[in-house]
Amino acid sequence: MPIRLTDTVTALAAPTILIFGRRAMLLETAVRQRLPPTLDGVLDAMLEGAGNGGDRGITASTWLPGEPKARHAVVGVLPEAGSRHNAPARPDAVTPMVAHSVPRSGPFGVVAVLDSADHLFATALAIARALPLYESRSKPRPAIDLHVAFITRDGTGVTAPNLDAAMSAVREAARLADMPTSELDTTRFIEVARTLVESLPGASIRVIEGDALAAQGLGGLHAVGRAATAPPALVHLAWNGEPQSEAAPARDVTTWAWVGKGIVYDTGGLSLKTKTGMPGMKGDMAGAAAVLCAFDAAVRAGTRHRIHALLCLAENAVGPNALRPDDIITLYSGRTVEVNNTDAEGRLVLGDGVAWAAKNLNPDIIVDIATLTGAQLVATGRRHAAIITNDETWEHATVVAGRYSGDLVHPLPYCPEFYRAEFKSDVADMKNSVKNRENAQSSCAAQFIANHLGDFDRPWIHVDMAGPALGLGERASGYGVGLLLSLIDAF
Repeated sequence: MPIRLTDTVTALAAPTILIFGRRAMLLETAVRQRLPPTLDGVLDAMLEGAGNGGDRGITASTWLPGEPKARHAVVGVLPEAGSRHNAPARPDAVTPMVAHSVPRSGPFGVVAVLDSADHLFATALAIARALPLYESRSKPRPAIDLHVAFITRDGTGVTAPNLDAAMSAVREAARLADMPTSELDTTRFIEVARTLVESLPGASIRVIEGDALAAQGLGGLHAVGRAATAPPALVHLAWNGEPQSEAAPARDVTTWAWVGKGIVYDTGGLSLKTKTGMPGMKGDMAGAAAVLCAFDAAVRAGTRHRIHALLCLAENAVGPNALRPDDIITLYSGRTVEVNNTDAEGRLVLGDGVAWAAKNLNPDIIVDIATLTGAQLVATGRRHAAIITNDETWEHATVVAGRYSGDLVHPLPYCPEFYRAEFKSDVADMKNSVKNRENAQSSCAAQFIANHLGDFDRPWIHVDMAGPALGLGERASGYGVGLLLSLIDAF
């Protein structure tokens, strides 16, 4: 099911076409001149029937006469500009609009009319989300060949270098998160990462796996995954940045460490989830999927920045060797943790991940990203990830990157002095789950991870994306790819 970036003429020549934008954009003379004459002749009636789009947008469709047969045309009216906490491009309306217009088979043309070129990235990623890749049907659906063009209100075509790589990365991250663990355990995830790196000249990969984790001090990651058939692993992908030419002016280069939670299945461990709470936990590795696929897109774009992508892979399984409540483990930071909830496992693997990054990689900034807490949905909802960071400048920059990419975020309090006491233990340095569940759970979970940063005094950003990654339906969204790429200014 390929997505091809093309020109307006090619997109509008498909048997099924969708043209969408805000009402004012669709009425621009320069835009109408790009339309097939038969569509322009009925556009006013279609827009009248569609109304104003409301909060979610609306479509109207018709059949256009033509040779050799009639074509199906859909016009989509996007909502007007959203509130200050939404993305101006309104990608929240774009994805369902495209998904509901997809034909059963054959070529499908989409023309997005943008208010400005600044809306290109979010709109493109929203379109990509509308065509998920993973399926396992006895009779696969016929292939859809999607042709996409972007124009602005003056009718000018617009695109960006490597935009197709970013769109592919979003779809691939969603595909990985949609795969059941029977097809994507930790061993298979490592194979996916190795194959990806082999296709990226200049990138490298290192894997610490199984008992080697314990031997090297990664006690949290090892303990969480040791009961599973496929062993836990820390996967380190590295890119040293685009070579800087002596002839060209030097540009600022930042060393990033991206740390992704990769729990390929989360039963809850011995603190077992319920029969209704467990289904869907194949997607608890969406953070690692986002990190892997964003790394792929950034390297293909030739980013000048150095990127270390860490995948903290484990299956939180039940078995004779499973981590127990009351066990005390030592994380890579050297700090001991009394386990009081084996279903609070994500923070254990991420605690190891950020500590390993801080000690070994000398990053300028660490970003960890995870489907970490159900409390995130209560705090910031299904559309906005929660961010907690020790740096106010980067807090603002992350919010801006979220609006630009469509991967929305909203800050939660960063106040360690209010949250460290929630993890008090009488026998270890800390427990892994809070004492008071009414004291900013998502901020507390982030603080547990921060407790293992040691002497790292540079910016750290924690992204809790349980809602936008997995909470919008039964399909994963590929959330996080766009946010990471926007943060490093790769697109």
